[in-house]
Amino acid sequence: MTNTITVEKSEIVDDASESANDDDVVAVPAEENPHATRRRVSISVRALAIAAVIIALVAATGVMTWLYLGARTTLEHQIGRAGDDRRAEQIALDYAVNAAIMDYKDLGPWKQKLVAGTTRELNAKLTEASAAMEQILLPLQWSSTAQPIAAKLRSSDNGVYVVDAFVSVMTKTVQAADSLQSTATYTVTIDSNNSWQISDVGGITSAVAPK
Repeated sequence: MTNTITVEKSEIVDDASESANDDDVVAVPAEENPHATRRRVSISVRALAIAAVIIALVAATGVMTWLYLGARTTLEHQIGRAGDDRRAEQIALDYAVNAAIMDYKDLGPWKQKLVAGTTRELNAKLTEASAAMEQILLPLQWSSTAQPIAAKLRSSDNGVYVVDAFVSVMTKTVQAADSLQSTATYTVTIDSNNSWQISDVGGITSAVAPK
């Protein structure tokens, strides 16, 4: 009797095993089919791993983008500042050359260039100064030409630039028939906040002092 029961149970198990297929395995509840449970957990871990990788890539891309934009902004600022420095130096050098060119026979062009690009306040001061300087230029029969040498930024503060401009000047006077070469230095202050106008100039009087 005992052997018969054992055989019947074995056959039942074998029949169940032989009749199982892939669809049956999926349909079996998790507690009756531990293999299916492990498969579902494996898929979930893989999905989490992929999600973690994607999040890491997105975060890395964001950091790189932030660093790139920061570096780009800094570079653009440096380039812009260097460009502004060169602009201030060029304005100062051009002004210095024009201020050093004069001819006692016609001082009108010199007077116009002396105040060109200056603020209203400086325009008034230079106009008054040029009238006083004319009293020196005419008796000396002063005539001079000028060539730029260099301009060097001395300082900059909140858009206000102070530049030293150096000019080579060839001068003729009634006292010296042959041209005399000298170097004139002008200190020019430029306000970029006021349309890059010149707000102060130093060195003009010394540039036309009797040699």
